[in-house]
Amino acid sequence: MAQKSQEKGVTGLVPVVDAPGRVRNVVLVGHSGAGKTTLVEALLATTGTIPRAGVVTEGTTVCDHDPAAVKQQRSVSLACAPLMHNGIKVNLLDSPGYADFVGELRAGLRAADAALFVVSSVDGMDAATAALWEECAHVGMPRAVAVTRLDHQRADFDETVALCQRVFGDNVLPLYLPMLGDDGESTVGLMGLITKRVFDYSPGPTTNGYPPDVRDPDPEHLPAIEEARNELIEGIIAESEDETLMDRYLGGEDIEVEVLVADLEKAVARGHFYPVVPVCAETKVGLDALLELLTAAFPTPQEHDLPTVTGIDGTPQQPLTCDPSGPLVAEVVKTTIDRHVGRVSLVRVFSGTLRPEVTVHVSGHGMEDRGHPDHDADERIAHIYSPLGASLREVPAAIAGDICAITKSGSAETGDTISAKDNPLLVSPWEMPEPLLPIAIVAKSRADEDALAKNLGRLVAGDPTMRLERNAETHQLVLWCMGEAHADVVLDRLRAGGVDLDTEPVRVALRETFGAESSGHGRHVKQSGGHGQYAVCDIKVEPLPRGSGFEFVDKIVGGVVPHNYIPSVEKGVRAQMERGIVAGYPVVDLRVTLFDGKAHSVDSSDAAFQTAGALALKDAADKGALTLLEPVDEIVIRVPDSFVGAVMSDMSGRRGRVLGTEPDQAGSGERTLVRAEVPATELVRYAVELRSMTSGAGTFTRSFARHEPMPGHLADQVKKEHASA
Repeated sequence: MAQKSQEKGVTGLVPVVDAPGRVRNVVLVGHSGAGKTTLVEALLATTGTIPRAGVVTEGTTVCDHDPAAVKQQRSVSLACAPLMHNGIKVNLLDSPGYADFVGELRAGLRAADAALFVVSSVDGMDAATAALWEECAHVGMPRAVAVTRLDHQRADFDETVALCQRVFGDNVLPLYLPMLGDDGESTVGLMGLITKRVFDYSPGPTTNGYPPDVRDPDPEHLPAIEEARNELIEGIIAESEDETLMDRYLGGEDIEVEVLVADLEKAVARGHFYPVVPVCAETKVGLDALLELLTAAFPTPQEHDLPTVTGIDGTPQQPLTCDPSGPLVAEVVKTTIDRHVGRVSLVRVFSGTLRPEVTVHVSGHGMEDRGHPDHDADERIAHIYSPLGASLREVPAAIAGDICAITKSGSAETGDTISAKDNPLLVSPWEMPEPLLPIAIVAKSRADEDALAKNLGRLVAGDPTMRLERNAETHQLVLWCMGEAHADVVLDRLRAGGVDLDTEPVRVALRETFGAESSGHGRHVKQSGGHGQYAVCDIKVEPLPRGSGFEFVDKIVGGVVPHNYIPSVEKGVRAQMERGIVAGYPVVDLRVTLFDGKAHSVDSSDAAFQTAGALALKDAADKGALTLLEPVDEIVIRVPDSFVGAVMSDMSGRRGRVLGTEPDQAGSGERTLVRAEVPATELVRYAVELRSMTSGAGTFTRSFARHEPMPGHLADQVKKEHASA
């Protein structure tokens, strides 16, 4: 079922379905450059969704409509591109392959019911793709593999399949083999292993893009087909529920094609078997075979586990079912700000039906640490759209299992739950990676500061992998990003919003303390306009163990400092501690004892003794050894075993201390966790440097451990920079 698009500039039919069983939600994953976006374009053109396929390098593709994607020549955000095939609506979710945009990838995984791993027959795969396969295996997500770029002169399908089997496991087997042309290099067709039929594309595609010639294989093709077919059939039968099938096969019985296909589809839908399909987007080879796999073997939304839900107060609720008549539960998987439309939210409907002109409840909880305060609001949904990249095509409703878009929501942010106004619910959040690369930004003018605040609010609302921090100690506005490419996209979007800004080196918040006992004399005597100020105090300063805080001791004898002014001295000392002394950072962990002083019966005041207390602390610092303390973080680095040596060696250059290593129990056994303590000043760019060191395979988490004295030569450099500022 489909309806004509009414949107300006959009051609083709808008796919509309009335049953969850006629929906497939598929996320395309793989490393950057594998050909995901190009493959989506080819599938859209083949099914008549768009008149012709766009080109990534020309910036004309449906999914890479973001100016940042055009500039970087790669996907930087999740895009939805639905198509219809054999009465089935397939929501293709094109995810970025570069590690900086893993948040967009995770949003795609949340919205999808199956994953199509796109692997280049020229470049193979990266470690991040291998790790993602493990992650999908952990949650039982059905998967298949599309081997792309078969038209390239260095394409090697057999080696790519062998690589997939080494990395992904033995149940990764091809359904087809590529058939080469007379030149022995170009791929002109596919050889079907189950049907033993050849799909010859060499005459050229018909109007609907499908191969015009289906025939029996040539004699020279039979040996390769038989060998690969036997392996495929054994793999399918091993996953079959019919335990007699293997005995029949081993007994020489020719298993019916219908039985094999039915068992294959069940095994794929349950996430037990992972078929490989060779495709070439440019020549359309294999596109029809891939579409058949997506629609016939991938699960419906009714077959995929749904996230748990609670009341907005955390009360348990009944498990969701993918029922269009059930309670409304949907989730905002992505939020963007369109310059003309405003806020656009990509929504996956898990239960119920989302209809226009209806008031719903929007809830967001549990993301306050990322700059998303808890919020609840009732909002009226004016229109429901079917998104095709940046194009929005209005539809009458979105049923359970489908993906749609809504616009102009005043509060909906990525990760928010949309539910019925009279039954507000909250979907359990998905795991988001922690941004670990800080970027300090500075607006160039007061007007830019206002525009910056407005635009940052919009960006943070749509990107949970970005964290905004206003550091009260360093007085810097810091954006925490996933990496340099992510930071470039964020900065470009801010500048596109009319903000003139610069970046500056990130400063780590240090602490100051006394390294030895010292004494200080504070004298504030001033005569001005007939009103005098008089206060004198003497203090002793003693360092305390780390984390002890501040102690103030009163040892005044004989009232040399009147009782009512003693709190004033303490207040002045505390104020100076907050301002810092030698580098502008707070002073911590010391005991200050007030033991002597002088006052004047007329000219002494609270303000005078506050000033004297501050001067006394500064005098004590001039006489004693003031030490700078730097924060030390405990980090846990997860890397493939082959990189452990390089990571541990790098730690010594960062003044780090390795605490130990252990196998990664959550992984495949080929990864190691390295635990270490490292000064935070050495971790400012570690997110970038670790990725470079491990070819993108290393990740880490960090948490504050304690403060430790900074080496003298580094401390002196900080003090000089502060003095010259």
